[in-house]
Amino acid sequence: MKAAAIRRNGLGLLGLGLAALAVLAALAAPILAPHNPFIGDMTQGLRPPGTPGHPLGTDQLGRDTLSRVLYGARVALFIGLCTVLVTAIVGGLLGLLAGFFGGWSGQVLMRLCDVQLSFPFILLALTINAIVGLGLRNIIISLSAAGWVVYARVVRGEVLSVKQRDFVQAAAALGTSRARILFRHILPNVAPSIIIVASLQFSQFIVAEAAISFLGFGVQPPTPAWGACSRRAATFSTSPGGWPPSPVPRWP
Repeated sequence: MKAAAIRRNGLGLLGLGLAALAVLAALAAPILAPHNPFIGDMTQGLRPPGTPGHPLGTDQLGRDTLSRVLYGARVALFIGLCTVLVTAIVGGLLGLLAGFFGGWSGQVLMRLCDVQLSFPFILLALTINAIVGLGLRNIIISLSAAGWVVYARVVRGEVLSVKQRDFVQAAAALGTSRARILFRHILPNVAPSIIIVASLQFSQFIVAEAAISFLGFGVQPPTPAWGACSRRAATFSTSPGGWPPSPVPRWP
């Protein structure tokens, strides 16, 4: 029944196909990339798209743009996956505990979430990244520190509802330990909400990483990253007469 519903949803199938294509392209980057993304040829710098051997052209160092885009997809997916796992585990666990035990600790956690949610996500992640430093590991830390609150609030609300249900009350009346009730009876019922939030935040984390790298605070060269590639392309914006790009940035 579910498979038939998915087949009837054309936009859903299109989105699933595009996502699968992006993942496959990232995984097959060593096979699909026509050149080494780290090695450039200064004599081939700033070649336009359509140049023989360089379908998307080259950057100012003569590195193939298509190769760097494919390898940058691997970096983006890795950051998105790691950040989603960290935020889901940390935020989900805190939400479980806050919703199940309640009390002043749960209220303090929710007020902390309210304060953090009052700041724009990108700005908060950028600020944390500037504090902890640059690099792949630190951008995962900064995005995780900025994104865990969504899981905590959603999971806490679900736990407050689930723990009032009859099967949880019956388990408590039978003398079941709190840990078993929490992880055996409550967690499976709130897991779908965690999965939904994770699927929504996965793309948000990828976009946030690209934005931070575009500003120069994320993944550092020579590692290929979508944001860093976009920043270098913006620096060498197209001149009025077309290609080749002008070394002077042009702003609208």
